[in-house]
Amino acid sequence: MRRNRPAFASIIATLVLAATPLYAAPAKPADNAAYAALVPQFVLVNADRRESVSLSGPWHYSVDPYRDGQADFLGHPFKVSQTRGADVNVEQASRDNPNALYEYDLGRAPVADIPGSWIGYDPQLRYYNGLMWYQKRFDAPDSTGKRIFLRFGAADYRATVYLNGQVIGEHEGGFTPFAFDVTDKLRARDNNIVVAVDSTRTPDTIPPTVTDWETYGGITRDVTLVTTPQTYIDDDFIRLTKDGRIAADVALEGADKAGQAVEVNVPALKVTLKGTTGADGRVSLSARAPTGLKRWSPDTPTLYTVTVTAGADTLTDRIGFRTIEVKGSQIILNGKPLFLRGISLHEEEFGPNPSRRITPEASRALLTEIKTGLHGNFVRLAHYPHSEVTTRMADELGLLVWSEIPVYWSANFTRPETLQAAQKMIAENILRDRNRASIVIWSVGNETPVSDARNHFLGTLAQEARDLDGSRLISAALNTATSNGPNDISIKDPLAAYLDVIGINTYNGWYGNGTLEDVRKTVWHSDYDKPMIFSEFGAGAKYGYHDPAQQHRFSEEYQASYYKATLEMADHVPFLAGMSPWILKDFRSPRRQNTWQQGWNRKGLLSETGQRKQAFFVLGDYYQKKAGE
Repeated sequence: MRRNRPAFASIIATLVLAATPLYAAPAKPADNAAYAALVPQFVLVNADRRESVSLSGPWHYSVDPYRDGQADFLGHPFKVSQTRGADVNVEQASRDNPNALYEYDLGRAPVADIPGSWIGYDPQLRYYNGLMWYQKRFDAPDSTGKRIFLRFGAADYRATVYLNGQVIGEHEGGFTPFAFDVTDKLRARDNNIVVAVDSTRTPDTIPPTVTDWETYGGITRDVTLVTTPQTYIDDDFIRLTKDGRIAADVALEGADKAGQAVEVNVPALKVTLKGTTGADGRVSLSARAPTGLKRWSPDTPTLYTVTVTAGADTLTDRIGFRTIEVKGSQIILNGKPLFLRGISLHEEEFGPNPSRRITPEASRALLTEIKTGLHGNFVRLAHYPHSEVTTRMADELGLLVWSEIPVYWSANFTRPETLQAAQKMIAENILRDRNRASIVIWSVGNETPVSDARNHFLGTLAQEARDLDGSRLISAALNTATSNGPNDISIKDPLAAYLDVIGINTYNGWYGNGTLEDVRKTVWHSDYDKPMIFSEFGAGAKYGYHDPAQQHRFSEEYQASYYKATLEMADHVPFLAGMSPWILKDFRSPRRQNTWQQGWNRKGLLSETGQRKQAFFVLGDYYQKKAGE
């Protein structure tokens, strides 16, 4: 949302930077063109609840490992008869001219069900990383007096979109939505959409070339034609402020956005906010929250129907109201200290051949294992924004959420274009999900090595997150702590000064030579009066492999013993405010190829198909006791 930033954010940033000059302040003013360029042209907030036509389902696909669909072997652009983005029905064209040569035929290519990664289409594509072409034909809905947007929930990693033979836009980033206004580009019948999706990572992308998780190339979330009025509600941000007010920021998009009456209604609370947009199409509203408001929490995940009306447009959402803050080393939810009883999770459905097809049923199955199986109240969605299906499900079930962008390991922290890509990702993530009460933490990265360039990079992202949403906490998962001896660790990462919550990934007892007895004896110190959570700890185990006598690595017994030792250590960390061990379920990882893993990271407490390992019950018992404290 292109909004005026709160003045206090700039003041605080100036004071912090003066005290500890780790990085230069990012550009923040709303009228700054460089900063505005980071915000998506069309937010289309609450798009999944708008009038729409689904384009998900069967699509043709064509693998292109040599990128022949983009240029010939000399690097020259192809002719219409050779390029795959052309608006050509090859079957019909070949009948009309039997001598014509077409090097492609998307209309008769194999068919896959979208959304979902191509690694699930064919066993030969399991480890394919490169360019894939997708094609679908469709009839357009009636656009009389309306606007129509072509919206992708996500496409991994870089997408170029053709409509009826013309490039209408591109998008970089595999986990956030993007949309194009196609109102004047659609035909009434037989529209031809072609999408070139390139999953290739480089040292300059977010994430870079090497990850410890499957990147799942393809169109991995729903594709829709979203219909709006000519002037519509592009963005709204509705929340409970720390001083007890219901606040709403609303932004309109369209020729008549100025001077429009805006009304925000919460019928169950008898709250109505009214105002008129300024010349920029924006308005900010607030009112004291009524005493009858039931605050959203994991124990009582109350959601209210909220309706926003402006001109011809009306949006309805289900929103929870709560506050989150820190005081010293405590995390405070709705005015009360809270211990985060969590687990980390990758975006993979249960099953022997997951393809990142997250339906409400798939999401509920995963999150229910956390909520009821582990007695948890928190999930870390690693290492990238997960589907909005999942964040809505967390709202419904009552799970606090850590949401992250994939600044992972060794990004190119010195390259301005890489920083800009990360900034766009965090903006797209935050603007999509700011109305989800479940999300309490925005994370700017995971396990990044300390350097001045990295501190500038992540510090810029942290400031941007605060500018876009000052109602939540900022964190990052750090793996930089100073060992003062085998059993004595201090947190000294300079980035911690810019975080509200310090995440620490620790694997003592799994990586390195430390024993489980060493883990139990470990003492932690922090240079910061801030809450710390163990954002990761874990050990691998193959479900069904037992070795009770020797407790060999990858046995269920060793994993269970590791959890017992680590949890015993955690009980003696005075500033520990929660944990999200690694990880709920076994997940695909191409780099993991030993006897026990074979393309899977086996640190899950559940197998890939959902069988519970011994450590699942260890953590569940621990959390059940924590919940009763």
